[in-house]
Amino acid sequence: MINLELQSYINKNIIPLYALNDGGHSLSHIDYVVRRSLAFAKQYEGINLDMVYTVAAFHDIAHHIDKKNHEKLSAEVFYSDERMKSFFTQEQRIVIKEAIEDHRASLEGVPRSDYGKIISSADRSTDAEEFLRRTHAYTLRYFPGISEEEIVERAYKHTLEKYGDKGYAKHYVIDEEYEKFREYINSILKDKAVFSEKYKQINQVKTDV
Repeated sequence: MINLELQSYINKNIIPLYALNDGGHSLSHIDYVVRRSLAFAKQYEGINLDMVYTVAAFHDIAHHIDKKNHEKLSAEVFYSDERMKSFFTQEQRIVIKEAIEDHRASLEGVPRSDYGKIISSADRSTDAEEFLRRTHAYTLRYFPGISEEEIVERAYKHTLEKYGDKGYAKHYVIDEEYEKFREYINSILKDKAVFSEKYKQINQVKTDV
């Protein structure tokens, strides 16, 4: 069970800040990641649920500041939060900080702790339509002015690089939802026209690639 005082502090002071992020990293995303993190924690013995919850709550908090370095900045936001010192030891705070730093799918190597493996896995998409909507929202925010053809092309390349057969996204837990997601994503990636049509249908893009 999560420490109620910790949960109250995070709900009042941290979670609302996700409204500053783009649609793909907003309040609904953090709810999704928190839920999955706590579920995956059951696969590990001796895991601290307060730490799992905190890692998930802070992992994308600085995305609106600098998307390319958000994992490091989010870790710093956590580590500089004086209130967290009343909930965790110095050793625990370091582990939480490192887990936040290690959550990105593009991380080279393996997360340094089970907490990093949990958040990295929980942060992966399992809903294809939601993933394509998040990709679209991200593109519109950070690549303004590109053509509709370029929008769809970017989405295809991003999806292929991240979740294709040789994609960089890693996973460290048992997750049937994720396996089904990967299977479906790879089925539409095999035919670029099929992917394009699906993407346009979901995001109401009216062009062909």
